[in-house]
Amino acid sequence: MTKLVTIFGGSGFVGRYIARRMAREGWRVRVAVRRPTEANFVRTYGVVGQVEPIFANIRDDDSVRAAIHGADAVVNCVGILSERGKNKFDTVQHEGAGRVARIAAEESVKTLVQMSAIGANSESSSKYARTKALGEAAVLEAFPSAIILRPSIIFGPEDEFFNRFAKMTRTGYILPVVGGSTRFQPVYVDDVAQVALRSVLGEVEPGIYELGGPDIRTFRQLMEQMLTVIRRRRLIVNVPFWIAGIMGTVLDAVQTLTGGLIHNSLLTRDQVRNLRHDNVICSGCKGLDELGIDPTGMDAVLDDYLWPYRPSGQYAKIKESAQHLAEEDI
Repeated sequence: MTKLVTIFGGSGFVGRYIARRMAREGWRVRVAVRRPTEANFVRTYGVVGQVEPIFANIRDDDSVRAAIHGADAVVNCVGILSERGKNKFDTVQHEGAGRVARIAAEESVKTLVQMSAIGANSESSSKYARTKALGEAAVLEAFPSAIILRPSIIFGPEDEFFNRFAKMTRTGYILPVVGGSTRFQPVYVDDVAQVALRSVLGEVEPGIYELGGPDIRTFRQLMEQMLTVIRRRRLIVNVPFWIAGIMGTVLDAVQTLTGGLIHNSLLTRDQVRNLRHDNVICSGCKGLDELGIDPTGMDAVLDDYLWPYRPSGQYAKIKESAQHLAEEDI
């Protein structure tokens, strides 16, 4: 009988890559999301009926249990970058993660994979980092054999990092960054999905794995690399943390005063706190190398999905080739 995996957040950036890989392995896949009708695209990852989006709210026991019932493995990819409405850091990343683990154990699930993040720290001043750590603790308490993955910033065609800043270059000549000297170790989304797949297949030992790519860059260097790829010149301006803190406070206040009608998706105080700390894998931590996975570099991928942000779009390389030919004829 074909095995079944439930992926919470399976239509999100990382979850969809895991769902695709699981389907290719012949597994039946439940994509547990709050809005199944918006996740119908995942059905195309397998044959008819193999990949099914279903309703589940990670804050609710009954819907989580219904999504998990009968599954051989569970992958939890649910996480938030900022709070909105009932989706608070604690309810989603701490209590929600613990709920999935507890019910998975009660339902006799064999394997549980929890998606966390580098920087998870129960003593952190950042709610995001603190609740990630609390979520890990809750998962391990309920499901001691769980596999926890801590990726650095994840890049890929649907990412909210390079795409976000590339869009900003279309409307101005200044590119502001907070924490220009903060270091990151971006990891390719399908490398993360490969680790999750191998975890479900029983090829990864229980424990915590920090996932980073082959390149360590400062925030400023990442923006310089992105600008090179999209063929644009912009002035990168580092915003001091104290100014960024004020900006985040004001933007958070606007969201609060409008009852969430205006969502602060630009910069929050919590994000400023996170940007004060490097986001690279720790020395001695298990990662892609220990799993025998050759990490994909940014140079091999960015060009494939950032080209729409070039002034000439898909014609940029053709124009560049024509220019080179003209220069050779002179």
